[in-house]
Amino acid sequence: MSGDEHTETGTGWPKQPGPQPPTGPAGEPDPRPDAPDPDELSPLAPEVEVDPEPPPATAGESRLDRAAGRPFASALALVGGWRRTSPATVMIFVLLALLGFTLVEQLRTTSTDPITSAARQEDLVRILYDLNSQEKRLRQDIAALEDSQRQLLSGEQGQQAALEEAARRADELGILAGTLPARGPGLVVRFEPGGAGAISAMRVLDAVQELRGSGAEAMQISGADGVTVRIIASTYFLDGENGSLFVGGRLLTGPYTITVIGDPATMRTALNIPGGVVATVDGDGGTVIVEDREVAEVSALHAPIELEYARPIT
Repeated sequence: MSGDEHTETGTGWPKQPGPQPPTGPAGEPDPRPDAPDPDELSPLAPEVEVDPEPPPATAGESRLDRAAGRPFASALALVGGWRRTSPATVMIFVLLALLGFTLVEQLRTTSTDPITSAARQEDLVRILYDLNSQEKRLRQDIAALEDSQRQLLSGEQGQQAALEEAARRADELGILAGTLPARGPGLVVRFEPGGAGAISAMRVLDAVQELRGSGAEAMQISGADGVTVRIIASTYFLDGENGSLFVGGRLLTGPYTITVIGDPATMRTALNIPGGVVATVDGDGGTVIVEDREVAEVSALHAPIELEYARPIT
């Protein structure tokens, strides 16, 4: 160890080499314009890692794609992209959200319907078939009425067509009002009580309503004592003593039999739907027996009602 090395530091130890300024390949100073000043380099200064400049975006790379790997930059990019979104795009997103919410609510309401959710697939198919058949009958009625209108306005044949149409309508109204007997395909529905339970007036009324809703055109109810009552729009049902019923003001004793004219398959499906009349009476301990009839007769008549106040409009 030489004396020069001891005198350079004044401590007797050789001077430690400091950081050397970067040089080029031939030992020249660093030609980069942003190269640090050699005097500013210090061995005690911490090294700072500088985030390298991101590479330029390629042709198929968007600003959002480049910012996907950095959360903060990604959020800023999304905010900037949202600010550039047009009002039409925002409106489309809002409408799509409302449409999705409506569809979800509709599916939830349909799936929670207690009747349709408990029905079997065969019953649902039969109900759909009955609705299609009812629509077809209504369209045929509309076509028949339009044809009658054309005949009434056809000149010389108008008077004869008017008389025939009036007679046909009178027969239909007489059957609906219960003043004329009727015959046609239909059902015979028997209600038999089980044990101590009796068939209540509410259960019979439910059956009548189900039959009317499924296209029944004429009905009558009979008791075990042979009393028969024509069922029309104004017929009412009340519970009597010892399981008897008051139907339209007349007393009937059980078991009870309803004779109805209409489409047998449609009316049978309406009575046997889950939660319907047959299931309810079975739950009460009674029994409902449904039989098809190719020709059912409704012969009981209802006395004509004398109108006191109502008058037709001419």
